[in-house]
Amino acid sequence: MTPDLQLALELAEKAGKLTLDYFGRRSLQVFSKRDDTPVTEADRKAEELIRQGISAKFPGDGLFGEEFNERPSGNGRRWIIDPIDGTRSFIHGVPLYGVMIALEVDGVLRLGVINFPALGELYHAEIGAGAFMNGSSVQVSAIAETAAATVVFTEKEYLLDPPSTHPVDLLRSSAGLVRGWGDCYGHMLVASGRAEVAVDKIMSPWDCAAVIPIVTEAGGCCFDYRGRRSIIDGEGLVSANRSMGEALIEAIGKGERAR
Repeated sequence: MTPDLQLALELAEKAGKLTLDYFGRRSLQVFSKRDDTPVTEADRKAEELIRQGISAKFPGDGLFGEEFNERPSGNGRRWIIDPIDGTRSFIHGVPLYGVMIALEVDGVLRLGVINFPALGELYHAEIGAGAFMNGSSVQVSAIAETAAATVVFTEKEYLLDPPSTHPVDLLRSSAGLVRGWGDCYGHMLVASGRAEVAVDKIMSPWDCAAVIPIVTEAGGCCFDYRGRRSIIDGEGLVSANRSMGEALIEAIGKGERAR
């Protein structure tokens, strides 16, 4: 385990404990951001904790988080932070929220850590070293048949949008089980073999930076709605096991070429 990963795990656990102090509290303060998405005092305090911890250890590293302005990198290293992914779940007392930390070096994602403090699940991965949950190795499933697949999604638009021929959208009617277990939790269901595909039609870099190393190191693949692999600024994010992911990417490519 590298010092980078050790720090990320330590800060994700500390920030997770901080969020639990606010979780389920009726007096929790909730604010609206400029884009009308909610933010709580817990989001802000958790990100401050993570930023301070990184700055103390690596003062030259960049910081890019959801709640505060970006600090540019002076050395090609940038930490990408989402203090509470699934803020709406957090506000409503649903335990499927995660603290997310990723490290990007020279434009390449090197590690991801996601802590689900209310569930007691801590995922991590470094490129080339495998993916783990609570210290035990995790892998994606081997299911290749759509009728046997579990597909999870975040935004209600995945079900409510008009009919679509996009390969990912077709899964909403053809998959064996379709459920709204969303945000980073859904992608970790894929990484741990408990779901085959997770879909986010709306995505920001901090929402997916930690997801990508974990899913890929678990044997899966991540791509956007245009079939572009492992990018943090694409058109949404889809994570999938290897069999279904490769088939979806191929089908998306055929559709793109036919336009």
